[in-house]
Amino acid sequence: MRFFPVLSLLALSRAAVIPLRRSLNERQAAPKLVVAHFMVGNTFPYTLQDWVDDINLASAAGLDAFALHVGPDAFQDTQTTNAFQAAQQVGSTFKLFFSLDMSVLPCATTDDGAALRARVKNFTSNPNYLQVNGLPLVSTFAGESCTFGQDSVPDGWKSQFAQHPDLQGQMHFVPSFFIDPATLNQFGGVLDGTFAFNSGWPVQVTTDLANGISTNLTGAAPDGVNALNKFIGANDPDTQAIQGLATLSAGGPPLTYMAAVSPWFFTHFSPQSFNKNFIFLADQHLYSRRWETLIAERNQVDLVEVVTWNDFGESHYISKIKGALPPGSDAWVNGFPHDAFLDLTRIYATAFKTGAAPAAEKDQIFMWSRPHPANAQASDPVGPPTTFQLTQDAVWAVVMATDAGSVTLNTSPTDSQTFDVVAGVNKLSIPIAPGGIMHGVLTRNGQTVVELAPSPSNFTFNGSPTAFNYNIFVASASAA
Repeated sequence: MRFFPVLSLLALSRAAVIPLRRSLNERQAAPKLVVAHFMVGNTFPYTLQDWVDDINLASAAGLDAFALHVGPDAFQDTQTTNAFQAAQQVGSTFKLFFSLDMSVLPCATTDDGAALRARVKNFTSNPNYLQVNGLPLVSTFAGESCTFGQDSVPDGWKSQFAQHPDLQGQMHFVPSFFIDPATLNQFGGVLDGTFAFNSGWPVQVTTDLANGISTNLTGAAPDGVNALNKFIGANDPDTQAIQGLATLSAGGPPLTYMAAVSPWFFTHFSPQSFNKNFIFLADQHLYSRRWETLIAERNQVDLVEVVTWNDFGESHYISKIKGALPPGSDAWVNGFPHDAFLDLTRIYATAFKTGAAPAAEKDQIFMWSRPHPANAQASDPVGPPTTFQLTQDAVWAVVMATDAGSVTLNTSPTDSQTFDVVAGVNKLSIPIAPGGIMHGVLTRNGQTVVELAPSPSNFTFNGSPTAFNYNIFVASASAA
C-alpha cells in the first residue's frame, strides 16, 4: 500500500448521516469486531487452497474478517472471487469486505464511479460479505482526491457513490481519507463512519520532534526513562476521530469508528521503484500497548483493523510469508517471520471483544528484535530509512504467564536480566549489542516452564550489515 502524509492522525472524522442510527447503549452492546487488512495485490499466485488456509489461520487468531485491499489489476477481481468462494467453502462465520485502494483505482470521471459501484455490488450480496448495522461494510484506502467528474470531492463521492441509486441505502461506508479531520464536515451524506488508518502508529513522531524532546534517542536503555514513551499506543488519534464523528452527527447517535493496530512499519524501496524508505516508531511494545488502549476504550470503538495481514513490503504483516512479495522487498522480508504474532493477536482480540483483561490460557513467550544496530553502517545505495534514529537496540518480549514466576532474558552469556512476572501480560526488554542472540526462559517453583531460543543461524544481531534492514524477527514458544 502507499503512504500519504497527513495533517492529523485522524483521517476521517465527522462522517455523515448513517442509514441506521444507533443509540449509545446500542453501540456499546453491539458485537465488537476485529478484522485484518489484506493486500489482494500480493495474491497473484494464490490457489483456492491458499485462501482457505489463510481464512482458517485468521479465524484461529481471533479475526472476524479480511478487509480486501483491492486495486485495478484484473487478477485481483479473480482473487476476490476466490476469496469469497474459500470463505463459503470453509463454512465458518468468517467474512470479507472491500477496502478500495483509491490511490490507484481511477476516480476522475462518472464512468470511474460506475465501475467502482459495479465492483462493490458484484460481491455485497454474498453471504460471507461483512455486515455492519445491517448493511455491507465498504471501506477505502485514500480517496481524498476523487471527484468522479464532479465539482468537488464531497460531491463526487456523494452523487457517484454513497447516494447514487445503485448504492444508496445499500452499504455502510467507512473509508479512510487522508485529510485534516476538521474538513470532514464537508462530507455530509457521504460517510457512515471513519477508519483512522494511521492511528496504528505514532506517525507524528519525526526525528526533529524527537530531538526537540530528548538528546538520547538511539541505543537508549529500553526499560529506562524515555521521553518518547508517551506516544506509544496513545489514544490521541482515537479521541480526535471520535470527537470529529460526534460533531458531524450533531448530537445524534454515534457513527462507526474503526481504529487501527499494527505491530511494525518499515519499508525500504529505492527512488527507482516505489520510492519509500522510512520507519515509524514501533519500539516499546507498540502492538501490546496499542491493543491495551483500544481494550480500555472499547465502548467507543466499533471495529479494530489489524494493519496488516500480509503487506510484506511495509513489514507490518502478521501472517506467514507467502504469495507474491512486492519486487525487492524479499531483501528485508525473507527470513523475518512475524506469524508468532498470531497467537498474541488472538489474546488481545479476545479481550477487545469480551471486555475482559487479556488472559493467559497457557504460558508463552514472544520475542522480537531488529537484525542490526540503529546506527549501523552499510554500503546500501538506498541509504538508511527516515527516522531510523528513533529505534532502540533491544530485544522486546511479551510473556503470558498463567501464574507468577521468573523470566530470564539474555542476548549473550554475559548479558542477562531476570524479571519477576505476574499472571497475565508481562512486557519486558533487554538491550542487545552486535553478536547478540535472542533467548528467554520462564521458570516457576524452580522448574523451567517455557524456553525460547531461536537458532543463531536464524537470528544474530549483526554489527556489520551489507544492507539496511529495520524489519523484525519474531519468535514464540509455549508450554507443552
